[in-house]
Amino acid sequence: MRMTRKINALSAALVAAGVLAASTASAFDLTPSWLKGAKDKPAATAVPDAAAPAAVPLLPPLQGEPNYRAIVKQFGPAVVGVTVAGMHKTSVGEGGMPPGMENDPFFQFFRGMPGMQLRGPNSVPFKGLGSGFIISSDGLILTNAHVVREAKEVTVKTSDRREFNAKVLGIDPTTDVAVLKIDAKGLPTVRLGDPRSAEVGDRVLAIGAPYGLEQTATQGIISAKGRSLPGGSAVPFIQTDAAVNPGNSGGPLFDGQGQVIGINAQIYSQSGGFQGLSFSIPINVALKVKDEIVATGKASHGRLGVQIQNVDQSLADSFGLKHADGALVAAVEPNSAAAAAGLKPGDVVTEVNGQPIVGSVDLSSTIGMAAPGDKVKLTVWRDRESKSIDVKLGGAKDDDETVASADGSVQHGKLGLSLRPLTRDERRQSGIDQGLLVENVGGPAAKAGLQPGDVVLAINGRPVQSMDEIKRVLDAKPKSVALLVQRDGTKIFMPVNLG
Repeated sequence: MRMTRKINALSAALVAAGVLAASTASAFDLTPSWLKGAKDKPAATAVPDAAAPAAVPLLPPLQGEPNYRAIVKQFGPAVVGVTVAGMHKTSVGEGGMPPGMENDPFFQFFRGMPGMQLRGPNSVPFKGLGSGFIISSDGLILTNAHVVREAKEVTVKTSDRREFNAKVLGIDPTTDVAVLKIDAKGLPTVRLGDPRSAEVGDRVLAIGAPYGLEQTATQGIISAKGRSLPGGSAVPFIQTDAAVNPGNSGGPLFDGQGQVIGINAQIYSQSGGFQGLSFSIPINVALKVKDEIVATGKASHGRLGVQIQNVDQSLADSFGLKHADGALVAAVEPNSAAAAAGLKPGDVVTEVNGQPIVGSVDLSSTIGMAAPGDKVKLTVWRDRESKSIDVKLGGAKDDDETVASADGSVQHGKLGLSLRPLTRDERRQSGIDQGLLVENVGGPAAKAGLQPGDVVLAINGRPVQSMDEIKRVLDAKPKSVALLVQRDGTKIFMPVNLG
C-alpha cells in the first residue's frame, strides 16, 4: 500500500476564535505552520560565546546509563512556554475549513462547533502554543519563526509560572529562527554547545511543551547530521529520534553534557504526530541569526542564484567525477551573482573557500550563512577538469538557493526518446530559446523517469539545439549521460544509464 509522507512544522494549523475552551487550549498546539516542505556535514559557522553565566558548570560526559535527571534539574527552568494570538488572512473553504484542511482529522473534530461556519476570504483569529529557551539572564529567548509569525500578542510563561509579554525582536523565515525579549532579570539560562562536535549515535534530550504539556522531557540519539529537507532549506538539520510533537517547536535539544546543540523545529510524519523522525536547527546557525537580529532587527543571507541538486553515481560517471560528491548546478538565474561570475548549468561545485561540498545542503547552508557582498572562491568541476571561480554574493530572497529533486532522463534511439525541435510558438510561450521536446519515451529514458512534454536543454553540460549534439555524445558510447531537462518550469539534471 502506498503511503503519503509529509513534513510538518511542530505546530497545528489555524483555528477560528472561540473554538477551544481554556481546558482544550492546553492540550493542542495551534501555532500556524509555514514549513511545507548529503552526506552529513554541519554548517561551517563559528559558535558565538555562550550566553549563560560562567558559574553554570559543564556536566561530565555520560558514562553507562544516561542520567538525564541532572540536565532537566539544572537547565529545565530555562525552558519556557510561548503562547501566541493574532489574525491570519486566509480563504476559508467549505464548513469553515482552511484550504486543503477539509479532510484533516483535527479540523473535522471541530467542524460542527460554533465559529467554524465561515466562508470566503477572512482574517481568521488564531491562538497557538510553542516552546523556547532563555539564553541570557536579562530575558533574551530563542524560538522558531513559525511559532510567532503573524502573532500580534506573544506571552512567555517561565517554569515558575510567571507570565511576561514578549517583544519579537525579529524573525528569519530562511532558518526558522526567532528572537524574543522579556523584561526580567536574574533568569535561569541554558548553556550553548557546538553541534559540530556532536556525532551520530550521541545521546540527546528534548525539553518543551508538546500539546501544551509544559516541561516535558524526552530522550533519543542523533540519527543523522547535515540533513536536507524538501524545499531547499539552507539549514543543515540535525535528525534525531527524540519524541517531539506539536508544541515542541522552538524548544532546546541538549547533548549528553547538558549543552544546547539545536532548536527543535520539524517532524517527518504521516499522521501529524511523532513517528521517530525529528529535525533540529543547529544552534550555531541560530546564534549567527540571533546576533544579526539583535544588532539590526533582521538577518541577511548570501545568495548565488542557482538551482542545485545532489550528484549520484550515474551523474558522477556522466561528468567524469571520481566520487558522487558536490552540488550540481541545474540552472543559473539571469542577473544573479552566479551569472555574473560565469557559473553554468552542468558545473559541479566541489568546494567553497577550500571546504569540501559533499551535497547540495552543504552549498546551500554555506552560502546562506554568508552575508550579501561577501566574496567566496568556488572550486567547480567543468568539462572534466577543476577550475576556480570567484563570486561576490548577492542578497537572498525568501526561498534561498533552490534544490532540485526528481527522477528522470532523456534521449533518442539508444536513449529511447522521440524528440523534435520546439516550434516558434512553443518557444515564445515557454520562454525556452533552445531545446528538444520529448514526444515519446521508452527504453533507458523511461527507466530514468523521463516524460512526454519534457524539454531536453543539454546533454553532459552541452546545450542541445538539434539531434546532432545528442548523436555526437552517443557516438562516444558512454555508459551514462546527464541530461538537463525542463519540466513544469523547473530545470533538473537527469542521469540515464545506457548499460
